[in-house]
Amino acid sequence: MDPRRAPPGGTGDPGPWPVGPECAMVLTHTGSFDWDLDRGLLHLDGSAQALFDLPDGAYDSDPQSLAERVPPSEATRLDALISQVLKQGGGSYSVYFRIQRRDGSVRWAHSQGAVRRGPTGRPRRIIGILRDAGEELTRPAGHTPYATRNPHTDVVEKTTAALAHARTVGEVLDALAASHGLEQLGAVGLIVGLLEDTRLRMFGEGELGDRLPLDGFARIEDPLPLSEVVRTLTPRYLTSPEDFRARYPRLWRHLRELDVSAAAYLPLLAQARAVGAIGLLYRNKHSFPNEERALLTALTSSIAQSVQRARLYEQEHELAEGLQRAMLPHTIPYTPGVRAEVRYRSARQGTDIGGDWYDVIPLPGGRVAAVVGDVQGHDTQAAAVMGQLRIVLRAYAAEGHAAPTVMARASAFLHDLDTDRFATCLYAETDPVSGWVRLVRAGHPAPLLRRPDGSCRTFPAMGSLPLGLSTHFGRVEYPETTMELEPGETLVLFTDGLVEEPGSDLDTGVRRLEEAVRDGPQDIAELADRLCEVPDGWAGTDDMALVLLHREETAPRQPGRRLHQHVAPRDPEALIAVRHMVHAAARSWSAGDRADDVALVTDELVTNALLHTGDGATVTVYPLAGRERRVRVEVADRSSAPPQVRTPAASSVSGRGMLLVDRLAEVWGVESRGSGKSVWCEFLSTDGPDPAP
Repeated sequence: MDPRRAPPGGTGDPGPWPVGPECAMVLTHTGSFDWDLDRGLLHLDGSAQALFDLPDGAYDSDPQSLAERVPPSEATRLDALISQVLKQGGGSYSVYFRIQRRDGSVRWAHSQGAVRRGPTGRPRRIIGILRDAGEELTRPAGHTPYATRNPHTDVVEKTTAALAHARTVGEVLDALAASHGLEQLGAVGLIVGLLEDTRLRMFGEGELGDRLPLDGFARIEDPLPLSEVVRTLTPRYLTSPEDFRARYPRLWRHLRELDVSAAAYLPLLAQARAVGAIGLLYRNKHSFPNEERALLTALTSSIAQSVQRARLYEQEHELAEGLQRAMLPHTIPYTPGVRAEVRYRSARQGTDIGGDWYDVIPLPGGRVAAVVGDVQGHDTQAAAVMGQLRIVLRAYAAEGHAAPTVMARASAFLHDLDTDRFATCLYAETDPVSGWVRLVRAGHPAPLLRRPDGSCRTFPAMGSLPLGLSTHFGRVEYPETTMELEPGETLVLFTDGLVEEPGSDLDTGVRRLEEAVRDGPQDIAELADRLCEVPDGWAGTDDMALVLLHREETAPRQPGRRLHQHVAPRDPEALIAVRHMVHAAARSWSAGDRADDVALVTDELVTNALLHTGDGATVTVYPLAGRERRVRVEVADRSSAPPQVRTPAASSVSGRGMLLVDRLAEVWGVESRGSGKSVWCEFLSTDGPDPAP
């Protein structure tokens, strides 16, 4: 072995000069790591494994095996920090975190990493060091490596560092308890009161924190020290039991048995306003020198700023989450033959609210469209853009436009919003009777298809640019992929929040999802719940939307083929041919005596379209399956004006067409078709055999 790679020996053996880097790292309890993000492997050298207190030979380069060594709150904070660096294009990070050793003790560690990216900017590896930071973060009060350094100076610095990544009030309190500031200041108890309207919400930490009379809330006007410092914005220092007894007799009755000799109560001030107050309790202490009071003022200022920042974050998060949920559909329509299950899961941590959405839209002709999408960004604006985009996409779909047209118009709308956001989207239009599905994919992950035997695979739907970008670059073509969804099959539409994890690529996440769908329950409601379960250690940096579209085994089948015929203007022969076609088809589909009514109503609808539009009309006739056999007629034209049912005068020779339709058909209606309308009516069959499939 190269002597420069071995650590120097004992006393009298300084070793070779200059010392090698590995030797220096061993001597300073520093290890290295190399995280391969593509393969999801994390290499730790011997010193790093020793820092995590891993048994020899037990580590297999799987980051998940470190979960037992890092407390969940620390793991969540680390994942959030690293994810933020990766998403924002950062090149490095530095963070302190805690490690739980096998004997249950907790040690502080420090990590510094450098991100290595590929030619496209995609993060590929993180390379860095790990070192033991226990001595510098848990050094007892009074001990300092420099004679001129104040023993309490590190308290503010380390507490501020611990609070830097706290994004909620709960995380602020957790970081405050975990920073070991109490021990370094010599305090044995910590009381925090956070202002909520005219009350203080109380929290206790430390040796005496859980033994104090905390009823959850205290009023501002109560004769308590925390209430007093909030009212006066002035600190209170108590240096003897007599001070307690004289100023706060109600509180002293409880503190007398706890052997408290002194306390410091300080307001938490942010922007010259109180957000709460903090109290530190001491034993065997009888004074607060000016230097220590200045230190406590600086400390409480840092805490107050963190509380204020956390509250602003929580308000923004609540607003964005409420906005997002309000803009998602509250009910899902039921379409005979197709069952839909939807789920939405917000990000588990972080300030970020995403723009993920889902929708299930009833379409003309008994069809249904399922949509999932994701607006770029994680903030309130993303949620607002999502809501607008979902509404216009639903409107375009309900008008009867073809799937590619719906996506092209939605892309133009997003581009016209004058925002820098784009959105990915997957649109699936399904006909429950025929089972045909038309898929359009705009920069979104392809759906999964689960067959009745449980097998699952990614369905290769053609893709195009995301919404907004396609219009910007003048490439608004959205190719359509068709497939047949057999009875018992399930189409799985999802956003990337369901499959993305820090340190893992999208393909790996999709393969995991395929396995989860393959091994999941048959019932799609139970399957949706299973897919949305939060796994242990999940970072939760993105929200997700999920739609399961299942064609039921009992889905109605098409009992006969559809018949179409176009009637051109001024073509009486075509009108006669349509009348004969409809009459013959209705009789063959068991319409019986109603066949004459079907033919008569069809003739009236076609004549009405030719007279009032000046253009042609297309007639479609087909049988409907179900308990009651029906014949359905649709007459489509290029006019968007709906027909009106009028009662003409007795002397009038026209205007009775729609009145006739209303009297003879069991039910009728008008559907928008994007480029016109379709007037439809249904007739109940009366006799004859079942229609042939």
